Amino acid sequence: MTIRLEPSLIDLLDRVAARSGRTRSDLVREALQRQLGLLEFEQLRRLIMPYAEAKGYLTDEDVFRDIS
Repeated sequence: MTIRLEPSLIDLLDRVAARSGRTRSDLVREALQRQLGLLEFEQLRRLIMPYAEAKGYLTDEDVFRDIS
């Protein structure tokens, strides 16, 4: 797989890699995994929200109240 990055992003990636002692690939793989996980969570949350709202769960606090 090939991706194109802006020069400023490559510079930042190189600086972070050098400071952390990790490779570019490690950092990109971890960042992509986190971002995709976040996007998947947001998509699933949007799907379930109508059902949760119908049951009276309008906020995170409503959920915490019932599971605590």
